[in-house]
Amino acid sequence: MKARSGIPAPLRLHFDLTTVRLFIATADTGSITRAAERICLAPAAASRRMKELEAQFGVELFQRRPHGMALTDAGRALLAHARGMAHAVARMHDDAQAFRRGDKGVVRIAACTSVVLQFLPLDLRRCQMDFPGINIDLQELNSGGVIQAVSRGVADIGLYESTLGAVALPSLPYHEDRLVLVTHRDHPLADRRRVRLEDFLPYEVIGLGEDSAISATLARVAAEVNCSLHMPIRVRSFESMTAMISEGIGIGVMPKKVARAFAAGKRFCRLDIEGDWAARRFVLCHQPVQSMSSAALTVVQALAGVNSPMANPA
Repeated sequence: MKARSGIPAPLRLHFDLTTVRLFIATADTGSITRAAERICLAPAAASRRMKELEAQFGVELFQRRPHGMALTDAGRALLAHARGMAHAVARMHDDAQAFRRGDKGVVRIAACTSVVLQFLPLDLRRCQMDFPGINIDLQELNSGGVIQAVSRGVADIGLYESTLGAVALPSLPYHEDRLVLVTHRDHPLADRRRVRLEDFLPYEVIGLGEDSAISATLARVAAEVNCSLHMPIRVRSFESMTAMISEGIGIGVMPKKVARAFAAGKRFCRLDIEGDWAARRFVLCHQPVQSMSSAALTVVQALAGVNSPMANPA
């Protein structure tokens, strides 16, 4: 029997953690040769392992291209499982280390950009001062990506903006911020100190990615007042958004503290936004307690400032 890809259908699965690490490294680097170097394998041995893994699953995980390896749809789906396996093994190691030497190990945090820029540096500094044996593996994502990372088990802790909804995981309140409007100094709104949603919706807005909490909030509140949202350009960062605003291409909405850092020059004006929707709350969610390492539980308690990570289970 043949799979659709032409690879024989699998009879049984038998692969080791080295092959799992190779699969992840190949996806990360786009090259079997660089992946082999990363995990200290001979290229020929790495290529053989990858072909055997595909044969066992009966699907092609990568498209072989002249300039590298690209994941297939099947490869992308299985990569999430591979990362989960690797992280589960790492958590086993973390727990063993914690039993031997106390709270030591690696904790994987997925956090939205607003949290990374505004709150996490100080919080992690305090955490590392109190628990120097704990290392942090930080993934900076948008809020939608944070929820996915924790839900799939590739992050121990997630920090995201609350308007994207609750997750079926233990959750705690984190920090709060407020959004402001940033314009070029020559923009028609620049002479104002405060604006309403209806004041700036007629103008072109520089947006973030579709999974961004700010973009989702703008779309929602615009629909609530039956107004159109003009977002012809989307960027991946507040820094890029500021660069567009500095050339007068559009206006942008960003957290007040972020605006102070990125839009502090004479080219910009920062305007307060009226309305409850501009006040945001962030959520700390985490894996179920029974599946977390001692180090991860310690970081939850440190970030939340509480004695129990189960204070508000979802």
